[in-house]
Amino acid sequence: MLSASPDDALAPEWLEEPADPNALAPGVWPASAERDDDGGLRIGGVGVAELRARFGTPLYVLDEAEVRTHAARIRAAFDAAAAAHGTEARVYYAGKAFLSTEVARWVTEEGLRIDVCSRGELEVALAAGVEPGRIGFHGNNKSVSELERAVEVGVGSIVLDSAIEIERLGAIAERRGAAHGGFAQPVLLRVNSGVHAETHDFLATAHEDQKFGTPLELAPALVDRIREIPSLDLLGLHCHIGSQIFGASGFAESASRVVELHAELSARGPLPLLNLGGGFGIAYTSADDPTPIEELATSIVDAVAQECEVRGIPIPILAFEPGRAVIGQAGVTLYEVGTTKPVSLGDRGERLYVSVDGGMSDNARPALYGAQYSARIASREGTGDPVLVRVVGSHCESGDVVVDHEYLPSDVTPGDLLAVPATGAYCHALSSNYNHVPRRAVVAVRDGRARVIVRGETLDDLLSRDVGFAASAGEDGTGARTGEGEA
Repeated sequence: MLSASPDDALAPEWLEEPADPNALAPGVWPASAERDDDGGLRIGGVGVAELRARFGTPLYVLDEAEVRTHAARIRAAFDAAAAAHGTEARVYYAGKAFLSTEVARWVTEEGLRIDVCSRGELEVALAAGVEPGRIGFHGNNKSVSELERAVEVGVGSIVLDSAIEIERLGAIAERRGAAHGGFAQPVLLRVNSGVHAETHDFLATAHEDQKFGTPLELAPALVDRIREIPSLDLLGLHCHIGSQIFGASGFAESASRVVELHAELSARGPLPLLNLGGGFGIAYTSADDPTPIEELATSIVDAVAQECEVRGIPIPILAFEPGRAVIGQAGVTLYEVGTTKPVSLGDRGERLYVSVDGGMSDNARPALYGAQYSARIASREGTGDPVLVRVVGSHCESGDVVVDHEYLPSDVTPGDLLAVPATGAYCHALSSNYNHVPRRAVVAVRDGRARVIVRGETLDDLLSRDVGFAASAGEDGTGARTGEGEA
């Protein structure tokens, strides 16, 4: 058994050895997470032993009350900040973080709108009964069919990303108007403020050298073109500076630049709305200290109001698009430990590798972004001293890391349930079938009850898409039995 190593050179500076490696860090776990009298973890009033017995592992667990609480809190924070300056706020849930019909219903019932960026996300929102006028549609390369569908159902706004898309959507909306006696599709123009968020390069989306939006200096000409097209109704500008951002300084600087453009364009025509995107960070580890949403909302809206006052213009309606901040903390992924293996790195120290039955197919963020997570033994409380571990998955990749650096009790052993918190956002949404592993189920918990909200895949599901297997079963590769097609 490995012994504790307080001066372990392998531990990053930000990771402190805990006094109790069983403790659940506040702000990282759902508020409902607690240990029962036997040391087992409970989430939403449901024990993890029950969850494993009913649904297996790996398993995404989503605390419904936590999602609703965060959605309501964020909406209230921006409503209050906007009202203090005599305007209103519109909060969209960024569906790309994780979207299902149930989640869409939860957040809309708490007063949020929905932001989608694909035909699939749009159809999920519609299937959930979301009012089309409360849906926004994003994307840098929306297809003709996607735009046609968005216009057909009457989405509340489409965020235009390029000159080509202006013409493309204008033609589609014109055909829609001709068929229905006049129609103008509400749109926004996405611009790049040039503010580079203090985050991973792949998460920073407002600097110049990337695929989204248009530079500020080119925006006036595009706005003029939008206003020339009768079938398009320009609501305002959109800007998003990145994701997983702590603090308000980047948002404030971006707002100042975008408001300057907003003022210039408002002098040439109405521009009632300004969408400042999302990207508000959450805590993935005990070392993370995200800014409270109330403080962020106040700082961002105050900055916009000040910039508007300097320029002598009214503050517009403000829109925001949180995703991770709504759902991230509500998610916990359960794994079962398969093997443990101490690895000696000479005078650098020793690390315990803990292998679990999932990996990069259910959480790609560590491999994509070097994202850090936490972990705890969930089926019991460990009795060993804290030891530095790396939690790894079962895929045939050395980069298949679930939790890069963590301290767990040294008696962690095969069969233990391991829980990784803050996995509500961008885990199931980015999941894959790498190594032909079925994607996992999502189970919602609340008030002591658990129910599946997204069915997990089976091996039969994977095989059914394999044309060679389908042919041997008498199918033609489209899902139809051979001989059952059209005559």
